[in-house]
Amino acid sequence: MKESGRKQGATSPCAACKLLRRRCSQDCVFAPYFPGDEPQKFASVHKVFGASNVNKMLQELPEYQRGDAVSSMVYEANARMKDPIYGCVGTISSLHHQINFLQTQLAITQAELVQMKMQQFSSMSGGGTATYSPETVSLPSSRHSQSSTTSSLFTMDMVLDQANIGAPLWSC
Repeated sequence: MKESGRKQGATSPCAACKLLRRRCSQDCVFAPYFPGDEPQKFASVHKVFGASNVNKMLQELPEYQRGDAVSSMVYEANARMKDPIYGCVGTISSLHHQINFLQTQLAITQAELVQMKMQQFSSMSGGGTATYSPETVSLPSSRHSQSSTTSSLFTMDMVLDQANIGAPLWSC
């Protein structure tokens, strides 16, 4: 049965006391959070924050918050070991750039999908090109023909919008 990170009755020191080469007492503040079988956990925290600072931080916190604080310190220490300058902020910044890049790629893909749907609709309706811009559309001179062409452009928009209601943008 474990109590405070150590076996009851055993004198096995915690990882902090092992690294600091001192005797681990029953009321050691490090023992519940840095068990002896995980020496690297305390080694990285010690290297980044220092044992004295970690001790002060843990003693200033209520016991119910210490576990979360140790998890945060271990995460930050490991990030600082990988990236000594930026630490966690470097990781967060890198992930933020990846999100922005992927959102841009998604928007491009969605635009290509809409363009493909417009081309498909245009070929099904017997119309020519699916790219409609004021420069490429030549409207007939009669008022009746102009009205039907404009109407078909709006109809195509409505069909595309109705086709996408509640449906995913791409199917698997």
